[in-house]
Amino acid sequence: MSNAPAISCFPVPELADLPDDIRQVILAVQEKSGFVPNVFLTLAHRPAEFRAFFAYHDALMIKDTGSLTKADREMIVTATSAKNGCLYCVVAHGALLRIYSKQPLVADQVAVNHLKADITPRQKAMLDFAIKVCLQSDQVGDEDYAVLNGYGFDHEDIWDIAAITAFFGLSNRIANVISMRPNDEFFLMGRVPRVKPAQN
Repeated sequence: MSNAPAISCFPVPELADLPDDIRQVILAVQEKSGFVPNVFLTLAHRPAEFRAFFAYHDALMIKDTGSLTKADREMIVTATSAKNGCLYCVVAHGALLRIYSKQPLVADQVAVNHLKADITPRQKAMLDFAIKVCLQSDQVGDEDYAVLNGYGFDHEDIWDIAAITAFFGLSNRIANVISMRPNDEFFLMGRVPRVKPAQN
């Protein structure tokens, strides 16, 4: 019997018991990452919601239009997940932020206080808006759009920032309710820059 901490307080299905399409998604992630992020295993408890969740996730986080970079998207998730007190998303998406930005310090900075982080004024404006959407969406108005437009964000970008924030607000709440545990692998990812081998 394993002494490893539970990754959820809800049932976690065995890989062999999952529908074929979900099992294939998980195996593909394992092959690419070298491990299976716990979010895939825990959400597989509800197959229909698993499919809907990852379809929307990919529509927001893997897209070719708009000016947000992969690092920008992960920065939004990290900053707003911290506001929602979601350990899983801060740790997992903080790891991706470090990797995409190639900045080993940035995820911790953004999670604690983006105003003190080593990021651009444009990214600070982006996170100001994301956090307002996270905590005070009823107060968003034309003045917020004007600030973002001043930094070069257009309507598509503004929708992206808001949608990422809203989607991960859902994710944060599910992760907290089920006590989703971050994989140990995430904690060290992207913290020490890779040293390129010397050229002869």
